[in-house]
Amino acid sequence: MPAGSNSKRERQYEHIKDSAESRGASKGRAKEIAARTVNKERAQAGEAKTSSSSSTKGKSPSQRGGEKSGKSRGGSSGSGATREQLYEEAKKKGIEGRSTMNKDQLARALGH
Repeated sequence: MPAGSNSKRERQYEHIKDSAESRGASKGRAKEIAARTVNKERAQAGEAKTSSSSSTKGKSPSQRGGEKSGKSRGGSSGSGATREQLYEEAKKKGIEGRSTMNKDQLARALGH
């Protein structure tokens, strides 16, 4: 934790770090996630002496609730499903041309 942090931020850091480790992140990655999250919270609360404009604008990490966290990778369809899962759903619905569609096209055809 950065010098000058208060006890609330210390607890927040430990909670985020423990949570990330329980989800399978390495110790180093868990520490990084916790530090970045707490530092952004500190910047938005005006507790940090210096901070970038990207740290003080937008939703806080707790408000985002995992948005932009990289959990949904592979295509910009935004659905959490894989291409294979979308393909199977399209197959059940009888969508024509599904075998030549990519993930985004399948998601659009299915209305995701």
